[in-house]
Amino acid sequence: MTNLFQRFFQSVEAEVQYALDKKEQKNPAIMLNKYIKDAEKQVEETSKLLTRQAQLKTKLEQELAAATAMLTKRQQQLVLAEQSGETDLIAFASQEVAIYSNRQQTLQDSIELTASQYFDMERRYEEMKHKIKDMRVRQLQLMGKENVTRANHQMNYVLQEQADGAIQNFEQAERYIDQLTVDVDARQQQSMYEWRLAKLQQSESTVL
Repeated sequence: MTNLFQRFFQSVEAEVQYALDKKEQKNPAIMLNKYIKDAEKQVEETSKLLTRQAQLKTKLEQELAAATAMLTKRQQQLVLAEQSGETDLIAFASQEVAIYSNRQQTLQDSIELTASQYFDMERRYEEMKHKIKDMRVRQLQLMGKENVTRANHQMNYVLQEQADGAIQNFEQAERYIDQLTVDVDARQQQSMYEWRLAKLQQSESTVL
């Protein structure tokens, strides 16, 4: 029986939570806040990608420096090989110069492309940050409007509905006091008549 009740309450709790979740989904303010938070997370992810892109450019520049240094070395060695007339060294040095020349060009092209991509990402990243800042400002404006609307609603309730109720209570109290005054005056009048009648009766007894 206990397990049955536990399952019943768990089922009810789940249904209530589902209803609350659906209600929150229909609330534009809650959905707007969720959208902004999701956008902020995307901005954070973009920031990480920017950092990685900058690191990639740095590594490419390091590779370019190393390839350029080796190209210069092999070019100098090729000159010496040509002066020595040793064909196998000339062939090896020539092949190395060609490899490092191609690598240098490839790295330069990659660096230029990476730099261009980085600057484009950075520009769009700044746009995203400004967009989110604008959304936050508009959200604050909406919150201000919401506060004013709620405050006006509460004030209208106090100034109209509760004031009307208080006036009705004042009117009822006034009628009650008026009726009480009438009742007291009537009792006083009756007591006065009774006193005068008793006085007359006393005078009559004295004469007799």
